[in-house]
Amino acid sequence: MGIRVAVAGASGYAGGELLRLVAGHPDMEPGPLAAATSAGTPVTESHPHLAQLDGHTFEPLDPARLSSADLVFLALPHEESAAVSAAMPAGVPVVDLSASFRLGDPQAWSAYYRTPHAGQWCYGLPELPGARQRIAGARRVAAPGCYATAAILALAPLLAAGLADPGDIVIVAASGTSGAGRSPSAALLATEVMGAVSAYQAGGTHRHTPEIEQALRAVLARGSDPPEPPEGADGAGAASGPAASRVLARGSDPPEPPGDRRPDESAMAPWPGGDPVVSFTPMLAPMPRGILATCTARLRETGTATAALREALAAAYDGEPFVRLLPEGRWPATAAANGSNMAYLQAAADPHAGRAVVVAALDNLGKGAAGQAVQAANLMLGMPETAGLSLQGVAP
Repeated sequence: MGIRVAVAGASGYAGGELLRLVAGHPDMEPGPLAAATSAGTPVTESHPHLAQLDGHTFEPLDPARLSSADLVFLALPHEESAAVSAAMPAGVPVVDLSASFRLGDPQAWSAYYRTPHAGQWCYGLPELPGARQRIAGARRVAAPGCYATAAILALAPLLAAGLADPGDIVIVAASGTSGAGRSPSAALLATEVMGAVSAYQAGGTHRHTPEIEQALRAVLARGSDPPEPPEGADGAGAASGPAASRVLARGSDPPEPPGDRRPDESAMAPWPGGDPVVSFTPMLAPMPRGILATCTARLRETGTATAALREALAAAYDGEPFVRLLPEGRWPATAAANGSNMAYLQAAADPHAGRAVVVAALDNLGKGAAGQAVQAANLMLGMPETAGLSLQGVAP
């Protein structure tokens, strides 16, 4: 028997990707699969590609029922996610894919969201310095947003190395339509999307803007991911998860989390300047899945060469299983990441404009959502980080 995993919001796109990954995971098995609007219907009615789950049926959304699993994934809108998590015992390990618990600043939250600030959980981007230890020792983890993941992976090493100015960051990123969710919308009709690329929520209004700034600010300040709540707050304190049949008894003393294997954290010196300032413009592209983010920042020193940017990225992600710096001159494409948990990066110095340019490509449902959530869950449960996750994309 594997670890029983519950999924709330299982009928959506991110929920369906979670089901696909859990079904193929060597140490996980599906537990309660909740989908309020689809309760009582077969899983394969919403996800016909998941033949392995033929015979499984969606259940009503019941926090007590979810809590019977060894770990819970929440793939719900942020207002629902906060309420459901509050109704579950603090000892239940949870990975939340919504924005509910990503931001630590209540003012930043209220500037972008209408609901009350629910608090902050451990930020679940393992590639940030020191993040693996914290994720492994947390019971509650907030999975990063899809755009935020691409932008943070692209920019954090350059800012930490002092190569780029955090106060002058511009990001333009295109996402596939699955990033908008599964709810019907006239703007997402095939006749509206096909053959067109459109911008939306420009002018600093997209909700991933404060998340990107928060993560980059923390990297600059301490070489770590955003600060977590005090131990025990909202169940986000120390409590490492188990592997497979070794599920940690709730309330027992946790084992020591595994050591962080990142090689260059000592090189992440505090930034002497101001806070990161991000101008972010998202775009909708005529593709089902994928994100391509072009991230630029003003170079601190004129004459900084492409080689210096690439060296910073290579040092930061040396040994990382899910981040690949492409050979010089080869630029990322979304198709390469489809169906995988990979993020592809390339960098260039623009001497004419005096800017660093980093392009990132990933699957918004993979490394940008479900894949990253499973990656965090693996760490929480004490399993190999790569378990159940693919490094290979699907093409064409």
